[in-house]
Amino acid sequence: MAPRLSDRRKFFMPPVRPYVVAGILAVALVAAILAGVVDLKKKDADYAASVGKLEAEKSQLQGKIIEVQQEIDTLRHEDQRVRNDALESEIREIQKTYTDTVKAYEDVLKLKEQNAKTAKLDTLFSRALSELSKRQYATASVTLKSLSGEITALEQSIAASVVIPANVPENNSLPGGGYSRQAVKTEIGSFLVDIVAADLGSTRVLVDSASDSDCRNDCPVLSLSDYVSRNGGFAGINGSYFCPATYPSCQDKKNSFDTLLMNKNKVYINSDNNVYSTVPAVIFLSGSIRFVGRSLDWGRDTGVDGVLANQPLLLSGGNIAFTGDGDPKKGSKGPRSFVGSKDSAVYIGVVHNATVAEAPYVLKTLGMENALNLDSGGSTALWSGGYRVGPGRNIPNAIVFVRR
Repeated sequence: MAPRLSDRRKFFMPPVRPYVVAGILAVALVAAILAGVVDLKKKDADYAASVGKLEAEKSQLQGKIIEVQQEIDTLRHEDQRVRNDALESEIREIQKTYTDTVKAYEDVLKLKEQNAKTAKLDTLFSRALSELSKRQYATASVTLKSLSGEITALEQSIAASVVIPANVPENNSLPGGGYSRQAVKTEIGSFLVDIVAADLGSTRVLVDSASDSDCRNDCPVLSLSDYVSRNGGFAGINGSYFCPATYPSCQDKKNSFDTLLMNKNKVYINSDNNVYSTVPAVIFLSGSIRFVGRSLDWGRDTGVDGVLANQPLLLSGGNIAFTGDGDPKKGSKGPRSFVGSKDSAVYIGVVHNATVAEAPYVLKTLGMENALNLDSGGSTALWSGGYRVGPGRNIPNAIVFVRR
């Protein structure tokens, strides 16, 4: 049955024209834009509020930083900080004064070894110790400076008082063999020399050591005469520098030495810590002798008779190899032990009342070609049928002449 006319009218929608749709969309778009503008203004307002809040917090933080900085500045000037700075200054003063005290003590010991009259020095040293015990570091420093001046004056006085005995002949030539005491006249003055000469063809030169291995502290020592006698030698001289047990600065390395050495038992001592050593060395071979400017230039050959390193090298190829290095110990007058060579002869001896830099002038004048400085001072000892110089203190190593 066909629908009634009234029903058709009820469901019929007239068509919507395009301009009406466009108008509706335009109205909707404007509404959306207006809503966005409102929302943006709201967001701008929120952002401005946030910026304002951050600026306020920044200002507050800056104020805190200023307050903290003021507190730090105040702390820097408080008593505790001042006390700490004063304590650090006191520690530095103690360290410096201690170093000066040890040096002064060891210098006085060296003078006592020369049988010098040190009563005045002993008094000054006792005064310095008393001032140190009362923590009067500045006063003790002044006393130690005065003591140092007195030590220098006494050393110079001793050097000036040394006179070559009138009965010692002047002789600028090397002895042909055996022991000789002679005055050598050089371009820088005359010097007393005790020297022992031996032919390498009939003499074996040994390096003997009290220890047969590396030793860092409380090392064994012997007298030079013990070294000579236990090897059946006919002459000998003290060896390399070492740290005497009587020196305060040596208390953690008493009687130790740190240079390279190969002893009569073919044992290399201090080998590991001398791989890159620039300390000169002398090598004793069968029938010859060799000097090297640096220990590192020598390997660990055990086919030789002995190796001993010390410094400085005095002569090399007939030329002076040492003219001074600013070391006060080398610059003071005293006995200077040496080992040297020329052609097939080997020499050991002592140049008296000389600096280390003066010794090579003496040896060059004698005609020696190569020479190495040995330990000196209280260690100085030369043996040839008995002590010719010394006996000196007990030592950790020595050079010994033995007949082949």
